[in-house]
Amino acid sequence: MNKKPIGIFDSGVGGLTVAREIMRLLPDESIIYLGDTANLPYGEKSAEIITGYSVANTEFLLEFGIKVLVVACNTASSVALDFLKRSYDIPIIGVIEPAVKGAIYSTRNRKIGVIGTNRTIKSDVYARVICSMDSGMEVFSRACPLFVPLIEDNFIEHEATKLIASEYLREFIENGIDSLILGCTHYPLISEIIAGILPSVKLIDSASSTARDLQSVLETNRMLNESGRKPEKHRFFATDITDKLDTLAKRILGFDMSFGEVCLKSRQAKN
Repeated sequence: MNKKPIGIFDSGVGGLTVAREIMRLLPDESIIYLGDTANLPYGEKSAEIITGYSVANTEFLLEFGIKVLVVACNTASSVALDFLKRSYDIPIIGVIEPAVKGAIYSTRNRKIGVIGTNRTIKSDVYARVICSMDSGMEVFSRACPLFVPLIEDNFIEHEATKLIASEYLREFIENGIDSLILGCTHYPLISEIIAGILPSVKLIDSASSTARDLQSVLETNRMLNESGRKPEKHRFFATDITDKLDTLAKRILGFDMSFGEVCLKSRQAKN
């Protein structure tokens, strides 16, 4: 059990920011990563469709005998995480609660901003989780639907991205937030742009917090790989291979890698 891999899925490459932190914190663990690039962005889809995608992603990763699943997608975490936990008998963690804990710890004026996809913001999951942990917090949310396609198309340093970000984030200056949750694992890739617009605001990236939560889960369940041997390799898969995919992934991870292409049958979630 301890030598089995960790499964991670996201709608695209953004979840690699989570995978990177897991590799750093838990270097003896092996990772199986799936980016559902054929169906991104999840943030524009219905809850039923997102749950179906999440089930298909999970069942693909289970074929590798994973010992724990990380849903490294804010949209899937907001919509499908509870369903997945009820449906499968392995530990499953998302990225929302770790980010919320980081924001509550960080804020000094108790005003927290949240940016995410349309579906994540519409679900109001961040506000609900924040208020369940501390009812005295003020939460200001904003959907930023153009960020994911811009990042996936490698427009990370393009002037258009800066202009769009300025428009999206302007209201947070007016609201006086001091902490901003990057409620999508793609968003850390444009953190420099966001920080330039909100220079006095602490940006909360769930990647490192999620890695620490994963470590805690593995320790609690006695699943840590303590062999002292680093894995020979990690494996990466995507449902659609584009010309820019490997380049963007290398930019995130810092080393050359390649994706294996898979075709998943969409599975309907059954209650």
